[in-house]
Amino acid sequence: MKKLFCIIILAGLFSQNNIFSQNITLNKNNIDEVINAMTLEEKVRMVIGCGMSGPDAKFPGTAGRSYEIPRLGIPSVYFADGPHKLAMSVRREFDSNFYYTTEFPSGSTVAATFNPNAAYEVGKAIGTEVKDYGMDVLLAPGVNLMRNVLCGRNHEYYSEDPLIVGKIAAAYINGVQSQGIGTSIKHFAANNQETNRYSNDPQMDQRTLRELYLKGFEIAIKESSPWTIMTAYNKINGKHTSENIDLTTTILRDEWGYNGLVISDWNAGSDAIASMIAGNDMLQPGQERQYNAIYEAVKNGQLEEKILDRNIKRVLELVVKSNTFNNKSYPNETDLKAHAAISRKVGTEGIVLLTNNGVLPFSEKVNQVALYGSTSYDMVPAGQGFGSLAFGRYTVSLVEGLRNANYEVDKNLIRKYQTHLASEEKRLFPNGRPPFSLAPPPRADEFIPTAEELAEQVKSNDVAIFTIGRASSEPVDRHVREFYLTENELALLKAVSDAYHSAGKKVIVVLNICSPVETASWKSLADAIICAFQPGQEVGHCVTDILIGKVNPSGKLPVTFAINYGDAASDKNFPFDYEFKMPSFFMGSGLSIQGENEEPQEVKPVRNIDYTVYEEGIYVGYRYFDTFNKNVSFPFGHGLSYTTFNYNVINSSVNDDICSVEVTVTNTGNVSGKEVVQVYITAPEGGLKKPSKELKAFGKTRELNPGESETLTLTWKTMDMSSFNDKSSSWELAKGKYLWHIATSAADVKSTVEHKINSSKKIKVNDVMKPAQKIATIR
Repeated sequence: MKKLFCIIILAGLFSQNNIFSQNITLNKNNIDEVINAMTLEEKVRMVIGCGMSGPDAKFPGTAGRSYEIPRLGIPSVYFADGPHKLAMSVRREFDSNFYYTTEFPSGSTVAATFNPNAAYEVGKAIGTEVKDYGMDVLLAPGVNLMRNVLCGRNHEYYSEDPLIVGKIAAAYINGVQSQGIGTSIKHFAANNQETNRYSNDPQMDQRTLRELYLKGFEIAIKESSPWTIMTAYNKINGKHTSENIDLTTTILRDEWGYNGLVISDWNAGSDAIASMIAGNDMLQPGQERQYNAIYEAVKNGQLEEKILDRNIKRVLELVVKSNTFNNKSYPNETDLKAHAAISRKVGTEGIVLLTNNGVLPFSEKVNQVALYGSTSYDMVPAGQGFGSLAFGRYTVSLVEGLRNANYEVDKNLIRKYQTHLASEEKRLFPNGRPPFSLAPPPRADEFIPTAEELAEQVKSNDVAIFTIGRASSEPVDRHVREFYLTENELALLKAVSDAYHSAGKKVIVVLNICSPVETASWKSLADAIICAFQPGQEVGHCVTDILIGKVNPSGKLPVTFAINYGDAASDKNFPFDYEFKMPSFFMGSGLSIQGENEEPQEVKPVRNIDYTVYEEGIYVGYRYFDTFNKNVSFPFGHGLSYTTFNYNVINSSVNDDICSVEVTVTNTGNVSGKEVVQVYITAPEGGLKKPSKELKAFGKTRELNPGESETLTLTWKTMDMSSFNDKSSSWELAKGKYLWHIATSAADVKSTVEHKINSSKKIKVNDVMKPAQKIATIR
């Protein structure tokens, strides 16, 4: 017996030593073999990150990396934040070089192009920069819905409509991944407010979740296959997204067929074991407590090792696709000039002309321009957050943009604003700007010139431009006051409008904003309003290109401009007056998760802070305003041009499971331009209650010369017109008469065709993601 026991011990030792003696090196065909060769310690390390990058990291200022096992030929995969800029340190220790990246337009601007090709160009360019600087995965794009205009991350997101979200995101992802760089579509899902984002619990029924908050993800994932998906900080119906098997496995993998890697947002969730079981394959940026919990859970049988192996396999499938694994060389520099041109092109295409009383484009009589508003001299290129802690290499002011187009900008006014901005800097930051801040710093307020000064400025200038700026950032939401003009902004606008109009001269307002602002009360004071959103580092050039007619505006609003805050159905369930408090683990490598070492306290959950009830259900944005006949300042999809277009529906059909509309667009004006065609659907009565209309397809023409035409063929699946039935957990297409509206906006229908669906259809799915209690919805 003793001899047998010794043989068993020796065999075990030989087997253990043989693991290390095997000459196994990872390749795409031996992943299972490599996993079997790992020790338990190595396995656990593979499913958590290696922390945030520090000054000694290979790529300082980036988001972090995965674990490496050199003996098995497994390198680290390097992650960098986005979405509108490759976020990394410009300087490195003992290195005289500068590592600049391009500030591309914010997501809202890209979406306003209504052009997936534009999104692809941006994605391809930023993917090239990630590749050129040697990294592997860009943590982008953000595809959450713009549920409320005050969300602090709306600049990262695309639209209030999930179709725009999904199509623009898919194109962006395909652009990035065309360069051999992975993406991480985020934040999965319902990350629609920043207030208490680590613990907030959005509560909604299945229909709302599936039709709105998951639909953009579903479209993008099916049309682009992102390498990774990032779960969100928040909960949904009581469960953290990173720990929710219904979300990350049942819906994502079983229903949608996704087979890539799922990673957590940085420091998200609270239960590492639940995350592993749910199929959240990697926890970022990685904490020692997570390692200890997973290791002990496997040892004591709480976590099956086969689940750990499953998650590791997905990690290694990412590794073998990465540039680092494939030893791709990189120049450590990139073509900033070429990428600036792309940023300018797309940023300009995303500008929306809201109103125009014949003042734009500038006539030959305009030469001398007066610029009002502090933002004219301090433009906002993009939103801020971990993906953009500071703005890029440069930001083109409106002064520079106009001067480069050979316009004279009032020098006396420039000097007054230089003095004013210096004074505001001292007032706002008496001890100097803080070295680090995620929350957007306060912006300079306005000053009102005297009547005498205004009279002189009117006399000296041909036209007045007033720029209004708004910035936003994670992890804070905006306040209601930021939706409205300040007292000084409104006073300045009125003063400038009265003075210039009295002299028969025009006033233009430029909105350089992160999200909609109130316009209804003052828009009559301006002869033209353009919404630039945040067009990137070339913002001054982009706005100028529109003002002077170098580019004919073709942008459309991806979000509704309400008359007042409180008009939208979601407004009553949003934390619009909550003051931001920094979480305890903020930005600290190795610091604990919020509350980890604190004594639990009995605290009553606060509505819209700890939980947010989505009482509005499916009635978000134009779906609400149109259905309940609520007036708006500017409707979803709105955008003017310097030319005119005619629409002619030449064919429409339902063949099998595909709906199709062919529309010929003709430029009937005097200048060349692009046009966006939008198709909205009105469903028959008798089925589930639905919005009065929903966007189901859109397309954009090429640049059409005067008299030129192009025929666009717009298609969608019949089941795209279905609704989700909570009771039966199924997608249901009602039979009956459907109206297809061919339109230039949600409020401007050019033509309507009818089609009948003769039989209803139903697709059963899993009965998951239900709220703990019934949600009262708007009727």
